[in-house]
Amino acid sequence: MLCYSTRFLFRRNLTVAASLLLPKHFSADSNHTLLRSSRSPSIKAESSTPFPSFRSNRTMASQSTTKSVHDFTVKDAKGNDVDLSSYKGKALLIVNVASQCGLTNSNYTELAQLYEKYKTQGLEILAFPCNQFGAQEPGSNDEIVEFACTRFKAEYPIFDKVDVNGDKAAPLYKFLKSSKGGLFGDSIKWNFSKFLVDKEGNVVDRYAPTTSPLSIEKDVKKLLGVA
Repeated sequence: MLCYSTRFLFRRNLTVAASLLLPKHFSADSNHTLLRSSRSPSIKAESSTPFPSFRSNRTMASQSTTKSVHDFTVKDAKGNDVDLSSYKGKALLIVNVASQCGLTNSNYTELAQLYEKYKTQGLEILAFPCNQFGAQEPGSNDEIVEFACTRFKAEYPIFDKVDVNGDKAAPLYKFLKSSKGGLFGDSIKWNFSKFLVDKEGNVVDRYAPTTSPLSIEKDVKKLLGVA
């Protein structure tokens, strides 16, 4: 058994050791408080975790919802909204056009011919001017429409100028590219890339800028049910 002096020295050594390890203002009460406060944040964090996760899952589900071309609204050349659901029941050929491109003459000429031949049978051509390729569509909307209608007798609608690539790409074009990727990736490669859309708004085919409009006539006829 330890004598009184030994026990006294032992207790004093413990006290000294504790004073070296803990701040001077630290006490048993503060120790109790610290233990309680250290447990609280973990409880809050665990209880709040399911809610952000739930919202995130809902957002992902919403973004993955299947759409069709008919779900989009675009601007016409005058800045008015055009609901593409108005084209339900029609086959669509969607083209990004430019007025100063080496492909301009051939494409505008054949687009007019294709439209003239099948417009009464359910074909619509939707032209979207774009200045992203060689800055070959620099004019205003009015200038673009006048050029296409005067020089090439374009009777199909020409819409507001848009971006087709990059962060500012029109939502319609983001959808078109995600539906039908190109040979070397999703990005539009040049002026006069073409997307063929069926009567239900589904993207069924994509054609390179160098593919002439008349060369896809057989695909147009198939969508229209024309022999």
